Amino acid sequence: MRDVWADGAGYESYVGRWSRSVAREFLRWLAVPPGSAWLDFGCGTGALSQTILAEGSPRRVIGSDRSAAYVAFARQQTADARAEFVVAELPNLPSIDEGFDAVVAGLVLNFLPTPVHGVAAMATRARHGATVAAYVWDYSESMQLMRIFWDAAVSLDAAARELDEGVRFPLCRPDALRALFESAGIRDVQVQPIVVPTVMHNFDDYWTPFLSGQGPAPGYVASLSPAQRARLRDTIRESLPTSPDGSIPLSAGAWAVKGLLRNLLPRSANAALPRGYYGTPQRDRHIP
Repeated sequence: MRDVWADGAGYESYVGRWSRSVAREFLRWLAVPPGSAWLDFGCGTGALSQTILAEGSPRRVIGSDRSAAYVAFARQQTADARAEFVVAELPNLPSIDEGFDAVVAGLVLNFLPTPVHGVAAMATRARHGATVAAYVWDYSESMQLMRIFWDAAVSLDAAARELDEGVRFPLCRPDALRALFESAGIRDVQVQPIVVPTVMHNFDDYWTPFLSGQGPAPGYVASLSPAQRARLRDTIRESLPTSPDGSIPLSAGAWAVKGLLRNLLPRSANAALPRGYYGTPQRDRHIP
């Protein structure tokens, strides 16, 4: 199996809608001044970029992602002259002459083969004193919609354990995130939990997004036979808390990390990074 990132609408129904709730709390915690220039690395369908535009009073926001389909979706969904979305691989992230005031990443660092290269590339695009920050799901505990899914999957199929995001992504814990940022040269690193409600209208509202094929858990569902899929669905249904009106009250937990760029990193630092974290070298994307 490999993770698939190609259907923007499918991703939105799965976790994009919940990422927006986390993004609002994330921005309040960052407290980046109005009028700042932002780079959103791994912008996906635009959840974090759109929240910055709505809540952060930015001067400009540039979102970059390696998925052309997600970038196209973000452009279609964002009618704001301050925003721009580009397709870009590591280390060739967008740059501006003065450097960005904030460089952020939502739900992407754990999917990089070498996350420290991702944070280091983010730092090369930030000005001195800029905020560098990210958030990831707390897969092992408080991201309930995924935790319930994988607990059920592993109870039926022991081999699913190696695909469980709580096992697969040890980075998504506070000590690991702090160490990651510090090893990339970020200073004054802080880590903060964020928990938001994720109330499902009914079971279909919970289950249908897992049929989207976007990301690890939906990818696992796609690999099952119809009978295996039905068995997993029924096992999950039995384990979910359900209110009298049929709604399913869950919550989603994430870990947020931030720090400051205290030393200017030269653009030549890119030479130490792998040429394209998905293997495709691209020219440097300078944006005037």
